[in-house]
Amino acid sequence: MPAHIDQSRLPPGIYFDARGRGRWYRQYRDEANRLRRRNVADAQATLDELRQIAADRDGLDRDSLAYLAAAFHAAEQFQQLAPRTQQDYAWCRKLLIEMPTKLGKPLGELPTRQFQPALVQRLVDRIASDGTPAKANHLLRYLRRLFRWGINRGYCDTNPARGVEAARERRRRRLPELETVAALTEFARERGQRRRGEAGACAPYLWIVMELAYICRLRGIEVVTLTDAHHTPAGVHTNRRKGSRDSVIRWYPRLRHAWDAATRHRDALWRARALPVPQDAAARPLIVAADGAALQKSSLDSAWQRFIRLAIAERVIRPEQRFGLHDLKRRGITDTAGTRHDKLEASGHRSAAMMDVYDLSVPLVPWPGYDATAP
Repeated sequence: MPAHIDQSRLPPGIYFDARGRGRWYRQYRDEANRLRRRNVADAQATLDELRQIAADRDGLDRDSLAYLAAAFHAAEQFQQLAPRTQQDYAWCRKLLIEMPTKLGKPLGELPTRQFQPALVQRLVDRIASDGTPAKANHLLRYLRRLFRWGINRGYCDTNPARGVEAARERRRRRLPELETVAALTEFARERGQRRRGEAGACAPYLWIVMELAYICRLRGIEVVTLTDAHHTPAGVHTNRRKGSRDSVIRWYPRLRHAWDAATRHRDALWRARALPVPQDAAARPLIVAADGAALQKSSLDSAWQRFIRLAIAERVIRPEQRFGLHDLKRRGITDTAGTRHDKLEASGHRSAAMMDVYDLSVPLVPWPGYDATAP
């Protein structure tokens, strides 16, 4: 690295090759998705010149919010984020950059120095007042991360999103009726038997996911990451996230039926596609996609939303009866017999306070002066 260059302030996507006299270059992918290199400056180029080269490449004003966002999304720190986080940040970036302002130009063209906490607060309040407080908070978290990254790398001097009040979100603790769950499960079972692409068809694994989420009190991600290794002689060994304790759900006919249906569907798909069967039980996913690979959580979410829209269109449920896969876990915990301690053991939660979120049952208590020893 040339001595006159502060590496921490380099624009993203600009690299130095010290061979020979030294050259600055950037990388890109061609139409065949092959990684290519293009020289952009010699070793004597200054930091300002390199930043201008990067700005000219993107066609953006290097003082603008759009330029800061482009630099962040091209940086290694962004590429190391989880895929779902990258997807969420890309959504936030698009909304912010294209958001109209009273100045007659999109928000992305404003210089970062014009951003103040009051401006960000007005932005959050306006979006929240439109009935989307969760959206407002998503954008606020993104701006905090974006400006913090920019400060640390010399793109801006302050973080205007720091200290801004988040919007108050409404808690949605839906508890679907058992009749609604049963009707949807049967509808998913029936429509899952139709051929893929046929009108009114849905993913064949949906009813199985619903059953496992309810019976085992699992999140959607916990269902799709089940493997043959979670099958034990005593029952299904869970793989809970977020610090929850694992448990073994005892076998009984309904659970056995759902598990066996999943393995039959997977094995038939693997045979039809002549796919190799992994020797290791942990490498054999229980829920698979149409190509035989392990089902991704994003694919499950998309399939679920399509299924719910289909169920509403077919009048299986009313729009106000719709619920999410996560609500099946709440229904399963609520329906667990026994005391709160029993429900805590079944759910895997480590904190009794979580029962206020997941256990919506109404306890049956005796009247004052009740004598349990009386006949």
